[in-house]
Amino acid sequence: MKKKILQESLEDGKVRCNTCPRHCIIKEEDIGICKIRKNIRGTLNLLTYGKPVATSVDPVEKKPFFHFAPGTEVYSVATQGCNLRCKFCQNHSISYGWDEIKGINRLPEEVVEGAEDTGCKGIAYTYTEPTVFLEYCLDTIEESRDIYNVFVSNGYMSKETAEIAAEKIDAINIDLKGNSEFYRDLCGVPDNKPVYRTLEIMDEKDVFVEVTVLIVPGHNDDEEHIREKVKWIKENIGKDTPIHFSRFTPHHEMKHTPPTPVETLENAIEIAEDLGMDYVYCGNVPGHQNENTYCPDCGKVVIKRRGFRVMEKNLNSYGGCTNCGYEINLGGMEYVEK
Repeated sequence: MKKKILQESLEDGKVRCNTCPRHCIIKEEDIGICKIRKNIRGTLNLLTYGKPVATSVDPVEKKPFFHFAPGTEVYSVATQGCNLRCKFCQNHSISYGWDEIKGINRLPEEVVEGAEDTGCKGIAYTYTEPTVFLEYCLDTIEESRDIYNVFVSNGYMSKETAEIAAEKIDAINIDLKGNSEFYRDLCGVPDNKPVYRTLEIMDEKDVFVEVTVLIVPGHNDDEEHIREKVKWIKENIGKDTPIHFSRFTPHHEMKHTPPTPVETLENAIEIAEDLGMDYVYCGNVPGHQNENTYCPDCGKVVIKRRGFRVMEKNLNSYGGCTNCGYEINLGGMEYVEK
């Protein structure tokens, strides 16, 4: 177990957890909503420290990162635990649908060794929510050398956590799920304000940011809803921020909700492009033309993809379009083979 870094001692041995905006007040021998932070004699401990429940080698595009270190493989790591309760969660069996702590024993330096031994260029803290196993992430990053570290996150972090993480990670993909009503009804938290704050903090700290929007039929698929999110991203993060409009498939408590029609995703892409966004993608639709990266200046394909695989790169030595020279917004290119 690892003692937690963001906590506040209260009366009667209680502790307030300040890792996420829930700010759980936890009695002695009790746990927070994430189920992995326990008050032991007035100090919060991370029960999953050094106990990943999943490790695997993935293309970085699977996270999805299309503009950060494209074409590289990343060592994916997760422990149990999450601070949301999404009714459509694809990984609920390890996020919150479990009764006991499980996982293999793997210290931070062993995670780094795993990444290096498999030839990965980086480590992704993913599948569940890295916010809740923050200390394990930070210690692993501290052990890593010459590899990148990325978060795949719901963005529901406290201001302190976002600022700490932003000093350590190279890139983040944040799932911007919907408006406050969506977060209340489908994710179990009051509103979306902390997610927007996290996006702003990451951008201000020069963390490479990509955004995923899972479109759930009947809940966040109306045009005005999509337009508001895109406008916010453009005005606050930038028009060159990659946006992934991802297809919903039935999961968990929403098995009877139909998959997102491809036409809905295409409409969202059109809205974003009409609003001036440079890089807009169609997710979970293998073979779609909007899996590719197009040059915003001349329109040529600069990165061709099939699913999560890079099939072709038309980039010069500084990451520009080989046809017109326009510089594409890319991060982590030092990890990409020339």
